[in-house]
Amino acid sequence: MVATKPPRRTMGKFFRKFFLDGQCLEEEKEKEFLDEPTWWEKFHDKHRKYMALAIPFVFIQTIWLTSAIKYNFFSLYPIRWELPITMIFGASIAGMTSEGGGAVAFPVMTFVLHIVPNTARDFTLMMQSIGMSAALFVIVYMGIVVERRAILFCFLGSIPGIIVGLTWLDHLLDDALKKTFFVSVWASFAVALYLLNSERKRTTYRVIPMFSTWKALVLLLTGFVGGIFTAFAGSGIDICTFSVITLLFRVSEKTATPTTIVLMALNSMMGFYWRAVIQGGIPQIAWEYVAVCTPVCVTFAPLGSFLGSHFHRLVLASLIYILEILSVIGFLATRPSISFIVIGVIIIGIGFLFFITLCQAGKTLMKRVEISKQKNEKPETIVYSFQSSKQEINTKV
Repeated sequence: MVATKPPRRTMGKFFRKFFLDGQCLEEEKEKEFLDEPTWWEKFHDKHRKYMALAIPFVFIQTIWLTSAIKYNFFSLYPIRWELPITMIFGASIAGMTSEGGGAVAFPVMTFVLHIVPNTARDFTLMMQSIGMSAALFVIVYMGIVVERRAILFCFLGSIPGIIVGLTWLDHLLDDALKKTFFVSVWASFAVALYLLNSERKRTTYRVIPMFSTWKALVLLLTGFVGGIFTAFAGSGIDICTFSVITLLFRVSEKTATPTTIVLMALNSMMGFYWRAVIQGGIPQIAWEYVAVCTPVCVTFAPLGSFLGSHFHRLVLASLIYILEILSVIGFLATRPSISFIVIGVIIIGIGFLFFITLCQAGKTLMKRVEISKQKNEKPETIVYSFQSSKQEINTKV
């Protein structure tokens, strides 16, 4: 017999697999109608995804437009046009991946526009408080699956983290070191994530399996460290949480991504409040950039969340690789001194070892879960719904 080659995957199948993978939605309780569904119930069920995009868009754009007319924000565009264009891409990435808009805004503002990191951080916190909050609304309204326990414990840990970072630690790093630290830590994570995804047929979970007290403590510590990172660069809790729940707890990127978007929105609002109300002194240029970028971010961050919820987890990971490569190129284009390049390499090496350690620990935990399943000791993981809750474990290969 002549061995026949398996049929090639068509372009249509390739596109459907990686870009129309299907939203991972929380299960809803079956609706019981005493009578026939009303026209509104039929309309809402049919068009919910579009309403999820339209509601925050109309609400925030209305507030912005009335403010823009009163305070003449339009006069700022001829002199502050760079970031609105940048944030078309940045806000889309913020809503689509585990990295906030700061992953794009911070490098552009510091490497290209030569704005001091603290101003870039303040802008990032303010802008994410608006744009990613709109993306948060889409996630909640659509019922996209998130790991609620990770949100709860990481956010609780991030509150003291960002306060300590902004109040006592921020002044310990100079501007050049902040840039180096930002690029190096994120680059080491991208390498570790690539190695993790190089594993064929990797088992992932919809939510954290076999949740316990020590895992809650790990999430609290993750939130604390992420809050400190956010105090330096405007983002950090997102990538910290994403790395722990994907590398250690083996949660799928399909769940981890919207989880980190919700966390980044909450953490940004906390940081914005602390900088604007408690500390004060946010530079005028940061406020001006927020004024011109708000309509862009409110449009593209929710759209990014909607599109990203359909993408395959490997596509979401690939977007992170591209972002980190561009960040490294931007950093090197500024011609940093040899000492900072050496510091960056050391940070990448330490970060890489840390993330690889998480990967190995994750393999060990995954084996325990599989052993429990074989012994018919089903580990309890809770898939939370905004309408109901159901105990189940979901494994995705």
